[in-house]
Amino acid sequence: MDRLTAVRVFVEVADRGSLTQAAEHLDMSAAMVSRYLAAVEDWFDARLLHRTTRKVSLTDAGLAALPSCRQLLDIATEARHLAAARNREPAGVLRVTTAGSFADAQLTAALADFQRQHEQVEIVLSVGDKPTDLVAERVDLAVRITNTLDPAMIARPLARCRSLLCAAPAYLERYGKPETAEDLQRHRCIAHAFGIGKQYRFTRNGADLAVPVNWSFHTNETAVLRRAVLCGAGIGMLPTYYLGDDLGAGRLVPLLPDHEPEVLGIHAIYLSRQHQPLALRLLVDFLAERFAGDPAPWDRGLDLPDLS
Repeated sequence: MDRLTAVRVFVEVADRGSLTQAAEHLDMSAAMVSRYLAAVEDWFDARLLHRTTRKVSLTDAGLAALPSCRQLLDIATEARHLAAARNREPAGVLRVTTAGSFADAQLTAALADFQRQHEQVEIVLSVGDKPTDLVAERVDLAVRITNTLDPAMIARPLARCRSLLCAAPAYLERYGKPETAEDLQRHRCIAHAFGIGKQYRFTRNGADLAVPVNWSFHTNETAVLRRAVLCGAGIGMLPTYYLGDDLGAGRLVPLLPDHEPEVLGIHAIYLSRQHQPLALRLLVDFLAERFAGDPAPWDRGLDLPDLS
């Protein structure tokens, strides 16, 4: 007897609390449902259900087994989708959102390369540093940079986002270069409006360090923060995915290299694994492969503290 079908019958009965209703939904006879239940209980070597003439309820063993059975069905569904994907060409519209700076530096090029492989996929990319309500705005995929995840969403890690404290040579010529974290208190610093309060936070030699600073410039957009730093308005903390060209060309100078700002996760976030469009599934896999590795592709060649 097919074990996967037996597991599906058990989950259906557990959800509906009735053999009869489960049989109707599965288009099976009640006798067949009973046989599948007996088979899954033999497989687990435990009684999973209390059966009476009026209702069915889970035993302690059934309660313990149910989450694993749901996971098994999810894995089986995912495997079928992946197998089918080999013989189908994805098509349709994918609505994607991310931070403007990450779109500019990394994601837009990745999406363009994905479309070269799948020309029937139309992509609508919206940008902004504030979180987006995926349900209300009908977004298929959010690429978010955060360590605070919504447990109601599915989040697949893509990479780590590291940051550097930096300034333009013109600023350093005028105000000098900070040699210690405490020196930052006498410098002009640029703040992100959704950021870090009135202090910078670092890790140095395994210890956490908070340094009060004075903000001279505020912005709600990372791209504007970078531009302000390039213009010499002050010292800023910027993600390394956005800095490679500026550091290489000498337009920005890294500061306090032994002070590590908080490392954030870059995640592909979507609503559900169930009934997921083929294009979305392939895009998430594509991004996971493109941004894979530690350090992340954009960090290779940069002089960053060792996180291992």
